[in-house]
Amino acid sequence: MLARHIAVIAALCLYATSANALSMKECSDKYKAAQTAGTLNGQKWNDFRKAECGAETTPAAAKKTEPPPEAKKTEPTPSTTTTTPTTETKKVDTKKADTPAPVPTGNIVFPDAVSPKYAKETAGKARRDTCLDQYNANKANNANGGLTWIEKGGGYYSLCNKHLKGA
Repeated sequence: MLARHIAVIAALCLYATSANALSMKECSDKYKAAQTAGTLNGQKWNDFRKAECGAETTPAAAKKTEPPPEAKKTEPTPSTTTTTPTTETKKVDTKKADTPAPVPTGNIVFPDAVSPKYAKETAGKARRDTCLDQYNANKANNANGGLTWIEKGGGYYSLCNKHLKGA
């Protein structure tokens, strides 16, 4: 009978020890306090954590623990809910990415070569500026083929840039 009581008390002590183990934050605070006080005696974080904070603070157990009480109490606000991307938004984005390239309608005029006035710029900037000049000139004559400067799937700039790279 006495042995049974001792076994029950020992089991309760073991249960209480693991249930009362320090959280990672509490253990970290305790480690920093010991570090500041100079009582670590050369002990590293992992050794200190195992010795002083209990068995429940291993990284695997830390992942299983519930979030701190502050995180539980916070409820999502409308602003956080609306700014957080959802899977529905991602689905819409992937559908937009699958849209076909715009089909030019009508007459499109591209420059034959990079303009000499942009000779001092890098090749990419020279092509861009040459295409922009031609695009603006085409607006007056309605010669952009219904394309805008930049479109998803390729607008005037994309086609003009390809044209000048091939020229």
